[in-house]
Amino acid sequence: MSKYWSSLTRKLSPYVPGEQPKDQAYIKLNTNENPYPPSPKVLRAIQEAAGDALRLYPDPESTVLREKIAARYGLGKEEVFVGNGSDEVLALAFQAFFDQTQPVLFADITYSFYKVYIQLHELKAEIIPLRDDFQLDVEAYVSKTNGGIVIANPNAPTGIEVPLADIERIVQQNPDSVVLVDEAYVDFGGHSAVSLIRRYPNVLVVQTLSKSRSLAGLRVGFALGQAELIEGLNRVKNSFNSYPIDRLAQAGAIAAIEDEAYFQETTEKVIRTRQWVTDELRQMGFEVLPSQTNFVFARLAGRSGAELQQKLKEHGVLVRHFAQPRIEDYLRITIGTDEEMRIMLDTLKQRVLMR
Repeated sequence: MSKYWSSLTRKLSPYVPGEQPKDQAYIKLNTNENPYPPSPKVLRAIQEAAGDALRLYPDPESTVLREKIAARYGLGKEEVFVGNGSDEVLALAFQAFFDQTQPVLFADITYSFYKVYIQLHELKAEIIPLRDDFQLDVEAYVSKTNGGIVIANPNAPTGIEVPLADIERIVQQNPDSVVLVDEAYVDFGGHSAVSLIRRYPNVLVVQTLSKSRSLAGLRVGFALGQAELIEGLNRVKNSFNSYPIDRLAQAGAIAAIEDEAYFQETTEKVIRTRQWVTDELRQMGFEVLPSQTNFVFARLAGRSGAELQQKLKEHGVLVRHFAQPRIEDYLRITIGTDEEMRIMLDTLKQRVLMR
């Protein structure tokens, strides 16, 4: 710890992403990346954009990209904000909308970056436990004074979806607070809250191109909401970094949004594989939570999650384990290709679970 660090820096506990070991080749099922490559149209668009224009700054408003996103979701471009991955969009939203005098509400088991943003922006938080079945305790969010609400839907790491009617009830009952719905995984079978935007000025939906569009390496995320919310995000963004999306990222993201057929094809593949893997794991005795994401969350009674994760790693398969109360015996397993999942399942059966 350096003497030059500020008091805020000293207090931070940064987010820890899934491990990225380089000591050998692994079946990598620990960071929820899409197993399929981006649309070929994305690669062509990036190649075409990689010319002399790179000496010039990109469009700071990402106008064409915002227009494409708006058209897909039935909104106006003034209702779309884009950022350098959804993590940046979330960080800007925490700063733009959440009241420092009242606690921000979110679940005890959810995306762990939320706690980091609370520290970074010196906010207060009230952590609301999920129910015993890992469903959101909706009533707790309609009866508490708050400075904002964050709901990952479908949730991570559980994979469970909150019904849209419950999201709407929370939005209705908190008219003076922004309800941020983080939909990083919604394209794998969830129901988006975008339909609520025109009716409720306090709902902000955040999505990403990292998961369902296979662009985790490009870093593009976006927020959807009424124009006044988007204006607030732009005020913060333009006080921090007015050129967050570079030319190559804008070109690739536009092509990804345009190629709806490829998007549908690859997400449907992931969904089919997820169901097959769920069935196989259950036949092996695992409890698998219902998932609307590109991963499953599973445990085997009587076996340590940390032990299973380590044994899989020793045999060349990476999955995610969280040393956290209530879920320490669960594994979060990203859905890979069918071949990758066969290897994972065979490794469990033949090497990890054999005593």
